[in-house]
Amino acid sequence: MELCQSETATLEDVARVVMTDPALSGKLIRQSNAASMGGRPVVSVLEAVRRLGLGPVKQLTLGFSLVDQYGEGACGNFDYQAFWSHSLLAGLAMQSLARSNGMGPPDDLFACGLFSGIGRLALATAYPEAYGEILAATDLRDALVLAAAERQRLQIDHNQLAAAMLADWGFPAALIDPVEHHEETESSHFQAGSRGHQIYESLRLSVCIADLGQVDEAARHALLPDLMRVAGRVGLDEEELGELLDPLIEQWHEWGDLLNVPTHQLPSFAEIASAPPPHAATTGEDPTLKILLVDDEESSRTLIRKMLVESCGHEVQLAADGRSALALAVDSRPQVVITDWFMPGMDGLELTRALRATDWGQVIYVVMLTAAASQAQVEEAFTEGVDDYLIKPVAEVELRARLRAAWRYVKLHDEWQRDRAQLKRIASELAVSNRKLEQAALTDALTGLPNRRAGMTLLEQAWSASRRGDQPVSLMMVDVDRFKGINDAHGHAGGDTALVAVAATLRAEARKDDWVCRVGGEEFLVICPNTPLPAAARTAERLRQAVRRQPIAVGDQAVPVTVSIGIAAREPLTQDADSLVRDADKALYAAKHAGRDRCCLVRGGKTHLGPA
Repeated sequence: MELCQSETATLEDVARVVMTDPALSGKLIRQSNAASMGGRPVVSVLEAVRRLGLGPVKQLTLGFSLVDQYGEGACGNFDYQAFWSHSLLAGLAMQSLARSNGMGPPDDLFACGLFSGIGRLALATAYPEAYGEILAATDLRDALVLAAAERQRLQIDHNQLAAAMLADWGFPAALIDPVEHHEETESSHFQAGSRGHQIYESLRLSVCIADLGQVDEAARHALLPDLMRVAGRVGLDEEELGELLDPLIEQWHEWGDLLNVPTHQLPSFAEIASAPPPHAATTGEDPTLKILLVDDEESSRTLIRKMLVESCGHEVQLAADGRSALALAVDSRPQVVITDWFMPGMDGLELTRALRATDWGQVIYVVMLTAAASQAQVEEAFTEGVDDYLIKPVAEVELRARLRAAWRYVKLHDEWQRDRAQLKRIASELAVSNRKLEQAALTDALTGLPNRRAGMTLLEQAWSASRRGDQPVSLMMVDVDRFKGINDAHGHAGGDTALVAVAATLRAEARKDDWVCRVGGEEFLVICPNTPLPAAARTAERLRQAVRRQPIAVGDQAVPVTVSIGIAAREPLTQDADSLVRDADKALYAAKHAGRDRCCLVRGGKTHLGPA
């Protein structure tokens, strides 16, 4: 940590220190490979440090050290292991979201998620007795209620403390602000469509995913609506959420083993989303149920059918054995199956197993009939998926009671199916709307290119990747020459036609990995990742000539259009992305001053003109 803060420390110095701790070395190599998105695997500590960069190495080292040092503590009501399990899953979720939506470097966002709840650990460490009393007296399911209790007792809450700690550790404000406000359901601290808002919404989703990993099946069902709603706000529908979540849980298990942090087995998201709701009590009169009655004794079958139809008013189908019952169930999909246990061929337990092996059969309410049953047999029946049982001969009052329980289950399942369908529709609509809004917020309406906000975000990402990987990055500022004259001569419609044509040419002639953006009235930005200055200069000259070769049709006239281009690349003394923009602007001004329709580059602080 001290070495990372030193102005004279090199990557080699950091790597040598890391290599003295084999456990930390393995963790950083694994994290570097996890963030590489399929690139060449890292096998050495030095290469891992180079790929991650000093900032992420500092953050990750801090995180791994805290996990090792604070696996337990003095606060009796604080579950330290559950805290780290939740934090790890939140960090991995942020990393996965960063890889998919490009909101920032995945390593930085991993640290953001990992430390999102660090204020709780700090309060439990600093005030173990007082904080334990707060936890014991507070509903921990409501983070805002907990924060209010913390402020009342300790004059600070866990989110405020987390923000202060991250600031002290040197985290950027772009990560600190979302951590401080992520538990607010609606935050006015972030402008819609901004990078801060994107990180805020992604962190809220990551915490929801982490919550899902810490609870049992019944509680997971209760968390689903919030999870899918928040996923919709970041543009993920149910299918895309499943594609994110399933591999994420596997990563969680792997990292849990590495860090000695407990994790939990979860079914696939498709299974979680389609699981029936837990049983609950409801009231109401006996309704009509669709029942399949299976019994090899005709007299018993006739008697029970009479009770079901004439006394209870249910819709009943009959089968004399398990195989014919299974065939009927496939066609009619009954809500309830009442089956005898011991029958020739396929008996009641085998029928139950066959039903539970299908998607639709998992939600059928199964009642087993038996003349006598030992405790071991009853346990076996429930283990195989039976919901209830009746002793023969069947009394009508007992049959009615069992079917009321069946109806409560069926009713809950039907309501859940309707809620799930509605929730899925709402989540899909919200995801589509958010994609459209995000696209609109980041797209120039006239040319269809990324706008200034998107361009600056892309430039920051290219700059960060360049610094982490020690790779070149170049930038072009492109300006349409004498654009005011085009507007004056042909009107604003003619000017718009010229801008659209220039944008189309730049986009068509730029290289596949280059990003072309419109950042001003007649000004464009071309970002060239992994491109040294000479290659960027050749590309700029090709773009200039391509625009010059294509006069633009405005009405019945062919209007010649030219551009001037300023080029700059990251150099050892270039401080940040803003400095790179200033260098490219300086070169553009020189090209304009030299007569326009020129390219000019900046090298070592000096401008160099290209051919006219």
